[in-house]
Amino acid sequence: MKVLIVEDQVELAKNIEDYLKKEGIQTSVAPDFFTATDKLAAYEYDVVIIDLMLPDGNGMDLLYSLRANRKNIGTLILSAKNSIDDKVRGLDAGADDYLGKPFHLLELASRLKAIYRTRKQESSNTIELDKIIIDTDKKEVTVQNEKIDLTKKEYEMLLFFANNAKRVLTKQNIAEHLWGDFIDQSDSFDFVYQHIKNLRKKIQKAAGTDILETVYGVGYKLKNL
Repeated sequence: MKVLIVEDQVELAKNIEDYLKKEGIQTSVAPDFFTATDKLAAYEYDVVIIDLMLPDGNGMDLLYSLRANRKNIGTLILSAKNSIDDKVRGLDAGADDYLGKPFHLLELASRLKAIYRTRKQESSNTIELDKIIIDTDKKEVTVQNEKIDLTKKEYEMLLFFANNAKRVLTKQNIAEHLWGDFIDQSDSFDFVYQHIKNLRKKIQKAAGTDILETVYGVGYKLKNL
């Protein structure tokens, strides 16, 4: 995976670059809008990290340009402006993900890998999880050629786990992904448990195994199948 870091804070950009390199990710840094557009014209990248506040332009304009001309490239917005409005505006403009400052480098790397996997999978219409096949065109799930009857939310939940295979997902992560950002105003995310329970039951009945692992006190993750 090759990542372009568009970030004007020199120390932060260096920290991100050093960490991603340790993770085996190729990186390049652009401290401003002009350098970013120049590098994007000259080189191919899998994912671009875009800071919204740049000294010579707006990160949103860079995002608009990428979505208009480079539809297959992954994008993650990085900004201290962590309001719902900024987040929604970025995602509506086509960003794959949004991370507000401050953040943990481990989470940033995890999100970049998830974006990369998703983009790669979009070139194929199937995702295989051991005996389970997810057809993203038909939005169907089969186990050993037998279709599993999942609800829309159960299907989206399974796909979310597949696209974040090595990441522990909290109830809040799942709720926000499936029901939107405003779900964070909810007093409890216990309703997520019922959807997890139903999905587990259906998959286990068809595949003979539980594909989800409970990380007590944290959330859930896909088992190493």
